[in-house]
Amino acid sequence: MAQEILEKIPPRSIEAEKALLGSLMLNPDSVNKVIDYVEASDFYQRAHQEIYQVCQELFEKAEPIDLLSVANRLKEKGLLDSVGGNSYLTELINIVPTAAHILSYADTVRGKKVLRDLIDTGTEVAVLGYNEFESPEKLLDEAEGRIFSISQKGLRHKFIRIKDELEEAFNRIDRLSKYKGELRGLPTGFTNLDNILAGLQKSDLIILASRPSMGKCIAGNTKIISSNPGSLSTIEEVVRNKNENLFTLNNNLKIAKTKASNFIDNGKKDVFLLKTDLGREIEVTINHPFLTISGWK
Repeated sequence: MAQEILEKIPPRSIEAEKALLGSLMLNPDSVNKVIDYVEASDFYQRAHQEIYQVCQELFEKAEPIDLLSVANRLKEKGLLDSVGGNSYLTELINIVPTAAHILSYADTVRGKKVLRDLIDTGTEVAVLGYNEFESPEKLLDEAEGRIFSISQKGLRHKFIRIKDELEEAFNRIDRLSKYKGELRGLPTGFTNLDNILAGLQKSDLIILASRPSMGKCIAGNTKIISSNPGSLSTIEEVVRNKNENLFTLNNNLKIAKTKASNFIDNGKKDVFLLKTDLGREIEVTINHPFLTISGWK
């Protein structure tokens, strides 16, 4: 019976909670490492939630987070006695000799909170399974959303020095002012697209989509213009000779020499020659579905 009860106690680490709070009061500067990562509700013990909430309030007011300040603020809110009084706050500070491991304590506190949230969400998802009035797709979306929200809460963020960000921004603005017309990102070679996107940015997710036979995937024996006057090279030859010079259109729609920026070996693919009802022949890979006598391939 005792083992069954023990297994039903929610995950928590009171020791890590104490060490985290003690570190905050021992070294007020350490608050910058955890203030945007740990929330008051992450603590399992109610008294620890109240103490951490006070630390957050002091931080927002730019006031020092130390034993005296925390005790005074708790007293103003009428919570000092309920959290254990000055003696308990002193005990928290004496638990840790240094605040060097505050991030480790924070990870433990957050991790236990994630486990408790997972237990609660699992119960809620189980209830969704008995809902026969909604479509399974909608219920799955809701279940996935709840699980995803837990994973997002577990992400650790950190403060960024505005000095560093401003310096990088000023350097970028200065560079653009000196080289007018230069794109901020990587040119695509399509002028209208570059004018809209200012080139491909580091944070962009680019999805290439178009109708079949528009050039998304080109066979290796396709010939393209080489930089050697009047010569053509197949894509396979260009890949084999990685220093091959190619002709391309720059942002001003002028022909210029360039080199392929990268090659991705995706292996050899079967190529099929298809003939449409109108008599047009198209080369496609197996990734493109097409209708045969025996059905779709």
